[in-house]
Amino acid sequence: MLSNLRALGPNERLMLHHLRRLGSLAKADLARATELSSQSASVIINRLLDEKLVRKLEAVRGRVGQPSQPIALNPDGAYAIGIHIGRRSLEVMLLDLTGQARFRAEVVYPHPEVDAVFAAIASQIDVIVAQLGASGAARLCGIGVAAPLALGTWHQLLGQMPEQARQWANVDIRARLQAMTTLPVVFAKDTAAACVAELLAGRGRDLPDYLYVYLDALAGGSLVLGGRPHGGAHGNAGALGSMPLRSAAGERGVSSGSSGSSGTSGISGISGTSGTSGTSGTSGLDRPSGSSGSNGAGIQRGAEERGGLPAQLLSVASLAMLEQRYTEAGLEVDAARDERALAAPWSDFTHAWANEAADALAYAVCNAACVVDLDAVIVDGKLWRGLLALLLARVETALARYDWSGVDRPPVLAGEVGVDANVIGAAYLALHAAFAPVP
Repeated sequence: MLSNLRALGPNERLMLHHLRRLGSLAKADLARATELSSQSASVIINRLLDEKLVRKLEAVRGRVGQPSQPIALNPDGAYAIGIHIGRRSLEVMLLDLTGQARFRAEVVYPHPEVDAVFAAIASQIDVIVAQLGASGAARLCGIGVAAPLALGTWHQLLGQMPEQARQWANVDIRARLQAMTTLPVVFAKDTAAACVAELLAGRGRDLPDYLYVYLDALAGGSLVLGGRPHGGAHGNAGALGSMPLRSAAGERGVSSGSSGSSGTSGISGISGTSGTSGTSGTSGLDRPSGSSGSNGAGIQRGAEERGGLPAQLLSVASLAMLEQRYTEAGLEVDAARDERALAAPWSDFTHAWANEAADALAYAVCNAACVVDLDAVIVDGKLWRGLLALLLARVETALARYDWSGVDRPPVLAGEVGVDANVIGAAYLALHAAFAPVP
């Protein structure tokens, strides 16, 4: 499978960038936006027209002078394949040059088996190529693949056996996929890919600095600074799911100075208490309350199985924890994706999870805001929008219980891309590699 698309020069990439951002522009406006001379801009536009990467729209009449004919991206000028290897499913999507989905497939599994996952990827790519035909397939610019950086970690929380998790330990996902295709392959962690989708097609377009949180089987996050994804030294900045929910300083923890408590944790106040427990010596997140249908057992088991270390945010705020509640009650676990989540008999379990997840997220947001001066925190995930709205309302309530002296409290906003953010972002990575301006 060979692409007929050539590598573009910097000015061509810049022109496509402005068309993606602004929609359509007349030749004169494109010249001004790119700061190119009219002659240079015209030469580049004509070249892009010849290569069918852009197209002419209907002439705009009724103004003084000659009618202008706007230039826009040609949706069929190029395509990119996005792949998300998740802990519960494989998603494959085809995006056109304007970012519109042309194909989507999902393969659900209890846990990802390496050989089965790559066999399914090969099968879905074959379907896409057949759907595009020879001429369309020649306009594929690349493949973006997104997956958790530690795909085999936290197997206890997901009910997986250690041997199932270990099979991913030595798999170079990008290299293995590259060996299957002649198209260029780019890789990013799944939450970073979802963050890219929000940056290009959601609220992120208007926010220079924000923390992005994505709720999947396990919760995670990413970071945008200066309007660009910020990976940090190891490509894992914004890994909110790994944030500990209490101090590791022993029983005493980091209590706020209240005397007489029997060992409060650093977040004993986030469950709505006064900040001291006095009886159990733990916070509401260390020992879930069990009210409103909450059983909490699996959450605590997950923390203990990691050596008795402080529980991480993902052991409370992940969708796997909500699904576990449903499972132990004998209910369908996919209810979080639709209206059933807030209907009987699921609603009691949903509300109990939302209370604990909101407390954990608020604690993480407060800590993050003390480190990075954020314009906002964007939260999205593979859950029904009504459930996301409920969760964010409770996060706001939990945030109000913190002392914000000396730091600006960021607004917490719902993401706009939704359940497909991972796989859309993966495809955007391939489009970006082929057509975005080089920094």
